[in-house]
Amino acid sequence: MNVLTNIRKNSLYRHRYLSLLVIAVTVLSLWQIGKWSREAALGDLQEANRQELHRYVQHLQGKLEKYEFLPGVLATNKRLVHLLQNPSDRERIEALNRYLETLNQLTGTSDIYLMDAEGLTVAASNWASERPFVGANFSYRPYFQEAMKGHLGRYFALGTTSNKRGYYFAYPVRWEKKILGAVVIKINMAPIENSWGVSDDELLVTDPDGVVFITTRKEWRYRTLSPLKPKVLNRIRGSRRYADEPITNLPIRTETRWEGNRIVRIGEADRQEYLVQEAAMPHAGWQVHILSRLEPVNQQVLRVVLFAAILFLAVLLLVLFLTQRRHRSREIARLERQSKETLVSRVKEQTRDITEANISLTREIEQHRQTESELQQTQNELIQSAKLAVIGQMSTGISHELNQPLAAMRSYADNALTLFQRDRREEVEWNLLQISKLTERMAQISSQLKVFSRKTAGRKSEVSVIAVIEDSLRLLSSRIKQTRIEWEPPSEQLYVLANMVQLEQVLVNLIGNALHAVDGATEPFVSIKASRSRDGRCVSIRIRDNGEGIPVNLLERIFDPFFTTKEEGQGLGLGLSISLRIVEAMDGKLEASNQSRIGALFSIELPAVALPESA
Repeated sequence: MNVLTNIRKNSLYRHRYLSLLVIAVTVLSLWQIGKWSREAALGDLQEANRQELHRYVQHLQGKLEKYEFLPGVLATNKRLVHLLQNPSDRERIEALNRYLETLNQLTGTSDIYLMDAEGLTVAASNWASERPFVGANFSYRPYFQEAMKGHLGRYFALGTTSNKRGYYFAYPVRWEKKILGAVVIKINMAPIENSWGVSDDELLVTDPDGVVFITTRKEWRYRTLSPLKPKVLNRIRGSRRYADEPITNLPIRTETRWEGNRIVRIGEADRQEYLVQEAAMPHAGWQVHILSRLEPVNQQVLRVVLFAAILFLAVLLLVLFLTQRRHRSREIARLERQSKETLVSRVKEQTRDITEANISLTREIEQHRQTESELQQTQNELIQSAKLAVIGQMSTGISHELNQPLAAMRSYADNALTLFQRDRREEVEWNLLQISKLTERMAQISSQLKVFSRKTAGRKSEVSVIAVIEDSLRLLSSRIKQTRIEWEPPSEQLYVLANMVQLEQVLVNLIGNALHAVDGATEPFVSIKASRSRDGRCVSIRIRDNGEGIPVNLLERIFDPFFTTKEEGQGLGLGLSISLRIVEAMDGKLEASNQSRIGALFSIELPAVALPESA
């Protein structure tokens, strides 16, 4: 026993070590695959964005080169030289202003203006604007200082007068080797920035000091990628390069290196990582940066790792399946040997159990059939009891209906005897005819009661809705003395698939309830309407009254058996319950509701049938 226990323990430990080893190898493999996948995805992203960065640099370089020659050409214009030699000549100033304005419109530059040797603007293309450059001194600008040294001045800055970002080209205006001043053109950089806004990546351009002045993220404008020394900040503020805009550092939270590029996360709220690539523009002194989101890279790595994990899992499941299959084969062989020994006894036991179960099932089916028959008989007896209850409620009115013809018959008989004694034969004949009519009327009343009270087998056939409603009203004629009945037969004949006697019982019950509900009304009336649905599949019968209606809290219980709102002794509470069962047995619906103003509304819907040939 101890030997078997030790063998099982050793097997359990071996399986545990093997499982841990498989898990460790799988995790290490997935990590290595993820690393390789990330390296490959970063390489693809780097190559794609290197080309994109080169395209943006070429775009910027072409934009600057397009206007680089213009100030040199303007500096040779004699108008500029003559004006600098005679700065007080108003006619020349006005003429040059208009000339520069026209030239500015033709070249598409932002501004063109002429400065004297002291940095004072003597003529400008925006001379007619609200804030012209004429009279302004820009001697503090580095582009002017560079031009006065005889070189082409380049500078990017935020205009102190126009408050617009622009790139400035300045060129000296000479006369006999003497520099008289400088002509300056300004290029608006906003359209370039706007055209970059459609890119999926973040683009930015920094000046020689590392200040961002063009970017697809507005909140990064006038920020630096690294902290600036106080000396550099003072120099930027002294040149009013960015006017009064605050220059702060971009909060780069994390930074790693990959293949000579940086991977950064900027700001606390921004959870996005970026791969940063840079390209220099030596002539302008700028640095162009493209920040590519690493979300596609991370998603690709995740997809590759998931695929590898699924593949490893599939291989592991296959190995487990094969191992389990071999183990199961051994178990099956062992179980087959055991099953052969017990098969005969189990077959005998199961045969005996099945035989007993069949006998029990046969008995239950027979009992179930007897129960269904008893339930059907009980339901038919309840329907018949409800009929008799309605007949009992109508007995007083029927007695009154029969007493009137009986009294009239007695009177006619006495008159006939007297007239016969007087030999007035024609009048005797007329009295006897009236007695015959009264007898026929009494026969009709009794025949209607006989039809209403008889039992029915419940078979359905084509029934005229109009005929059933009018028969029901005749049965209730004794209770309709003081109540106004609104009933107008529809223009078309309506037939439903129902049991005529049971449908008549439902209508007598519902109309009788409506008559009872309007007993205390000032002007009692009951409305009965019959119509066909729009699709022609159903016929609806609506019975409404102007009584007090059904209390809202009792609407859900109105069809419950033995539930009644009448006074004690006036009803059993089975009428509506039986009516609901009858209508549902005829594949119809019976619903009760309150009208919007006053009174209750009962609706019956039954399946319509075509007009039978016997009609």
